[in-house]
Amino acid sequence: MSSVVVALVLLAGLSEAAGRILPLVARRPRVSPPVVAGLLLTGTAVESAVVALWPLTAFTLAELLPYATAPGAAPGWTAGQVAPMLLGAVIAFPLLGPALHLMLLTGVGAGLVGPVAAASGVGGWSAAGCVAAAGVGLAAAVEAVRRLVGRIGTTGTRRRTA
Repeated sequence: MSSVVVALVLLAGLSEAAGRILPLVARRPRVSPPVVAGLLLTGTAVESAVVALWPLTAFTLAELLPYATAPGAAPGWTAGQVAPMLLGAVIAFPLLGPALHLMLLTGVGAGLVGPVAAASGVGGWSAAGCVAAAGVGLAAAVEAVRRLVGRIGTTGTRRRTA
């Protein structure tokens, strides 16, 4: 990946993390700034990794299909493909438009179908299924980890008084 693409992926991860964390901060105004900064940095790293892994995961799924013909190199992001994800800074806020956020991710995924199909040798519909499965799978994995961390963070240790 070029340095421009890496920077765009990091900014897309930051926008996704901000969209998840700012509503939390709005509901809990007593959260300290260092905790918010730590959550934002951690969220940025996780969301950036998910964005970066999406083409590779889709390509790997496409290679697993029995009719995949061309063993090519895994496609990567281009600046033109990642740039629309920066709109997530506005659209990712859960209360402002999850449907718009889903439409944005669907559009970005549609742009990924062609390179996955060309690199793996599968048809367009099969590549679209692999891109969708990879996106949903990565999102589900991140959501599961997010809920687990949230549950661990809220349960803490409690002392029982007799």
